[in-house]
Order: sequence, then structure tokens, then C-alpha cells
Amino acid sequence: MQRRSFLTKSAAGAAAAALSAPALAQSQPAISWRLTSSFPKTLDTIFGACDKFTKRVAELTGGKFVIRNFAAGEIVPGFQVLDAVQAGTVEMGHTPSYYYFGKDPAFAFDCAVPFGLTSRQQTAWYDQGGGRELMREFFKGYGIVNFMAGNTGTQMGGFYRKEIRSVADMKGMKMRVAGFAGRVMERMGVVPQQIPAGDLYAALEKGTIDAAEWVGPYDDEKLGLSRVAPHYYAPGWWEAGPQLSFYINHKEWDKLPKEYQAAIEAASYECHVVMQAEYDAKNPAALARLLKGGVKLHTFSKEIMDEAYKVTQQVMEEEAAKNAKFKKIYEPWKRFRQDQNQWASVAEATMQNYLISMGRK
Repeated sequence: MQRRSFLTKSAAGAAAAALSAPALAQSQPAISWRLTSSFPKTLDTIFGACDKFTKRVAELTGGKFVIRNFAAGEIVPGFQVLDAVQAGTVEMGHTPSYYYFGKDPAFAFDCAVPFGLTSRQQTAWYDQGGGRELMREFFKGYGIVNFMAGNTGTQMGGFYRKEIRSVADMKGMKMRVAGFAGRVMERMGVVPQQIPAGDLYAALEKGTIDAAEWVGPYDDEKLGLSRVAPHYYAPGWWEAGPQLSFYINHKEWDKLPKEYQAAIEAASYECHVVMQAEYDAKNPAALARLLKGGVKLHTFSKEIMDEAYKVTQQVMEEEAAKNAKFKKIYEPWKRFRQDQNQWASVAEATMQNYLISMGRK
């Protein structure tokens, strides 16, 4: 009798547990949001992060919280995502924060600055090193709550119509390059241009620009830039670990049930990890295809790297001297970068360099 009673109670408990999740979902409101991205749907790694994110949010909320994705240009142009979220035109956006460098250079810390943090270091700074708190305070002034939304890893330095051997070769060159890098490049004699991904091929083909940087082999191959600019350079010293971000209108965020807020946080973390993994997995084969197709791979000369580093330090110190918001983030960020690079030199870089050297034998 005792055993039968125990089994009966256990079955009843299991049934109640099975019903609790749907019942919880049913008790929550049905919410529909719109998300606008800075990217076209053809870039499945970057825009694909939006699809993964919204799918996970729906799954985690029993289908009650639905977010629809829109590519660049479907609601607003790619460079106007921040404005759209701030104004409440859409509840949510997906974008790299350095696109809004013109509003305030401090935006770049949420994404990448020249000679900045690697992908792992950027995540560590944001998640464990005080970055989240600093950036959330900064974004509050724009009525936005920001979340990590992926990283590409260190990017390539772009495609060039001709070889670039020295700083002198860069004088007068028109290049698609955004954010802080544009200011640094300008001091090195380059004429920076900010052009959306979908317009890069035509601009290179027509000679409107002489060079263009985007992300790395997998995405760059899709854009076809190598067909009109065969010289491919590394590294993208201005994007050591560029982080993508989800923006949410602060008022809309505050309206969400706590369970929905938790779903957004969890889904954004998943997106952040998966994007980097996708790029690491897909870039090697894409680079091999580009090289097989005739792309000429180069590394920037030491002269160019040294000059870019020197100018970067000047530009950042000048900005910190006149921009209090920038300085508040820059000072602790700079200390974090120094500590991270010292640690990386002990184990990570030593191991990686050894393995690379063995792979060449």
C-alpha cells in the first residue's frame, strides 16, 4: 500500500511539473517587438545572429515574446539603428557601436578601437572587468540598454587596388573605414569613407574608393571585393576584437516582465559565443578559396604598423583630454588592456606562436 501510494503521489507530482511550464508561459503577456539591423541578410554570420537571438527568446518564453528581424534599409538605413531605437521607432537594434563615433567617440569602446582588445579580452572587459557598468552608464544618456551580441575576432585589413608598402603609399588613398580608424587613417594621409556593405563592390569597381575593409575571409568572399581589389592585407589593427551589440529602448526594457528580461540576457550570451565560433570555423576555408582564386595576401609593413600605433595613442590621449565621458571609460580600459597583454604574453601568445611555427615546418 505504501509503495502504491508513493507511486500515485509521484505520478501526480510529475504531471503537475509538466503542466507548470506552459501554465507559466500562459500567465505572461504576448509581446511583439521589431529589431532593425545594420547588416544585410546575405551576411549570414552577422545578420544570422539576429535570427538565432530571436528564435531563442521565443523558445525561452513559450512563444509569447516574438521579435521580428529587419535588415538594413527595410525600416531605417544601417547607420541609423541607434537613432531608431532611441526614438522608439523600433524597440530593438543590432549594430556595431563604433558606427556612432561621430556622436561621441566613447561609443567605440563598446565595439573596437585601434590596437584595442582581442575578442576574448573584450568579452572579459565587458563581462568581468567593469566594461558593462561603464557602457551601461554611457548608453543611459541615449535611453538605451546595451547587450553583447557577438564578435568577429581580429579582422583583416581590407582589399586594396594596389600594394601598400609604406606610409607614403597611403597618402591620398580613399578607403572605406569607419570610426576611430578613420580619424587615425586621416592623419596618415588617407581619405576615410563610410559606406554600407552592400555598396562596397560598386564603389571599388568604379574607383570611387581605392580600398575597403569589411570583416574577414568568410564575409569578404561573399561581397566579392577581391575581384576588383586583389591585394588583401592583415591585420586589421583597428579591429582586434570588434563586438556587436543589441540595443533596447530603455522604456521598453523596463516594461518587460523579469522572465522576458532574463530570456534576452540568456539569448544574447548564446549569440555572442556562437558568432565567434562561426567565424573561427569558417574563415580558414574561405581564405584558402580566396587565395586559390588569385588573391594576393600581404601583411602591413612594420613602418605602417608603427606609425598607426603612434598616431592612435596621440588621438586617444587628445580625445581623453577634451571629452570627460571618453576619459571615464578610457582610463580603466587602458589599465585593463595593459594587464591583459602582459598576461597573454606569458602563456597564450607563447603557446600560439610555438604552434604556428611548428605548423610551418
